[in-house]
Amino acid sequence: MSTGLEAQTRKKLMLFAGRSHPELAAAVAAELGIEVVPTTAYDFANGEIFVRFEESVRGCDAFVLQTHTAPINKWIMEQLIMVDALKRASAKRITVIAPFFGYARQDKKHRGREPITARLMADMFKAAGAHRLMAVDLHTSQIQGFFDGPVDHLFALPILADYIKKSVDVSRATVVSPDAGRVRVAEKWTDVLGAPLAIIHKRRDPDVPNQVKMFEVVGDVQDRICIIVDDMIDTGGTIATAAQTLKDNGAAAVIVTATHGIFSPPARERLQNSEAITKVVVTDTLPIAKENHFDKLVVLPSAPLIAQAIREVFVEGSVTRLFD
Repeated sequence: MSTGLEAQTRKKLMLFAGRSHPELAAAVAAELGIEVVPTTAYDFANGEIFVRFEESVRGCDAFVLQTHTAPINKWIMEQLIMVDALKRASAKRITVIAPFFGYARQDKKHRGREPITARLMADMFKAAGAHRLMAVDLHTSQIQGFFDGPVDHLFALPILADYIKKSVDVSRATVVSPDAGRVRVAEKWTDVLGAPLAIIHKRRDPDVPNQVKMFEVVGDVQDRICIIVDDMIDTGGTIATAAQTLKDNGAAAVIVTATHGIFSPPARERLQNSEAITKVVVTDTLPIAKENHFDKLVVLPSAPLIAQAIREVFVEGSVTRLFD
């Protein structure tokens, strides 16, 4: 960071963090060469949240970091309250950073009488006073259009793909999209790795969440190192079954990559006990409890990516160039 930028940073850029993932906030602050603004936050006896910043924020460029992990509703509400406090304290610009953006899976109506919660989330942050949103690997790209303002959609692909390049013989690799919705992202992986693409066609039961009825492999995976690319791993059932399907179709090895490791029970047991899965690679956009760590798991840091995006926004630079 240049001397001029350091002077501006001391004067204007301020990083605020909720309580959901303090380790990530500290890592981002370290990358930026600043401190997280001291904040008093606690719960009242009835569960309501209180937030107060211990420094003046008037005229600052505020970046509010909170990843939406469990208990997800609590941490979303805390971030909304933080944004409201900044607006009422005369922050000049407020950027909401949600490395994992909650409720993004409900981005459209599959049937009547269903909500579109991804739009609801965007509306709530706008109403609270946010000028800008920043997230890592949204569940679908169209969510960017739900927010009435700039959205910086960051991608973990460079982080994950760099690890794969260093870990496997990419000449033997095949990139696998776990469903039709991830094909465009998988195609970007094929460009980066120079590897062919395979697709797993799956059919879900609309009445049963986290459960898939049927898998079919489209593409040649025989004797290949299959790299499954997904945005998140929740209970791990779909990924474990997809990996087994690839193994049954002749794959030599299966490496699972995902940006967000949610790991709701029984994900740890499913992934660790899967004979088909060689390794599971995720980033630290979500905190991963010690009890959810297992031998096959690799966790890569996302702080350098988030910090660089913050830096580009602050100096009115280009976030897009980070991925060109």
